[in-house]
Amino acid sequence: MPEYGYFLSCEQFGPAELVEQARMAEQAGFQALWISDHYHPWNDAQGESAFVWSVIGALSEAVSLPVETAVTCPTVRMHPAMVAQAAATSAVMTEGRFRLGVGTGEALNEHILGDRWPPLNVRLEMLEESIQVMRRLFTGEEVTHHGTHYTVENARLYTVPDEPVPIDISGFGPKATSLAARVGDGYITMMPDEDMVTQYRKGGGGSKLVSGGTKVCYGHDREACVRKVHRLWYNELLPGEMGQVLPTPSHFEQLSELVTEEMVRENSVCGDDVDEHVAALKEFADAGFDRVYVNQIGEDQRGFFDFYRTKVLPQLGG
Repeated sequence: MPEYGYFLSCEQFGPAELVEQARMAEQAGFQALWISDHYHPWNDAQGESAFVWSVIGALSEAVSLPVETAVTCPTVRMHPAMVAQAAATSAVMTEGRFRLGVGTGEALNEHILGDRWPPLNVRLEMLEESIQVMRRLFTGEEVTHHGTHYTVENARLYTVPDEPVPIDISGFGPKATSLAARVGDGYITMMPDEDMVTQYRKGGGGSKLVSGGTKVCYGHDREACVRKVHRLWYNELLPGEMGQVLPTPSHFEQLSELVTEEMVRENSVCGDDVDEHVAALKEFADAGFDRVYVNQIGEDQRGFFDFYRTKVLPQLGG
């Protein structure tokens, strides 16, 4: 039976709101936290994008739940040596309850320093090398590394947890999933796709942690929820590789007309139908996931947590 966690959205809520949501999540019976790591929101309507490492520091004092970034790109905007320091400190502050989720990232967040945005095969190479660098640094030993993509000279982390930070790799296609199976401590994907889980486990992932997540919009007026998802999170339904290659929120806004409210109705959990919420999360359980995270898009956070505490999590064994 999976564990069920709450997914904190740095793109939509400010730091104080995120910390309060984490408190409510723990009180409601959620067992873990994900938190997004972005420089920009996907569109201006979402309206936020806090520095995730500062928020994690606050979470370490506010709750006792495990915390994981979903996900950090340790390759372009931040050098892996700096991500390693941030992750190690987060693990110390959470007393070992931190996992580092990593992925190949999006141009939206990673091009801001003027770096070239590489094609996928190069991004995967960069990700693998960055993981090698971070794992060496997590030992607390001095590291010098001259690789294809990164240079590190005489770097040593003095604040490190007792055990190395687990690194989970995000994958939405076969190449990234193969990398996750080969070198990751766990696997992250956002669709309840049993075939991808099978590929991961058979490709070398074995019984390691598989995590997934979804967004819902709880509220009593289903059509109002549909409109809210359509206004704030239409980017979730954009086709192809646009999510990885578009450079600014305004570019995503230009494509909003590609997503209709009918598409939201068909593909998103909106409203307060208990069975619909339960079914969406059970899809992940049936596909073999070990942890499933859910994010509430709507403003009625307290109503959402009461709804899940009393009606949804009990049906899921939470």
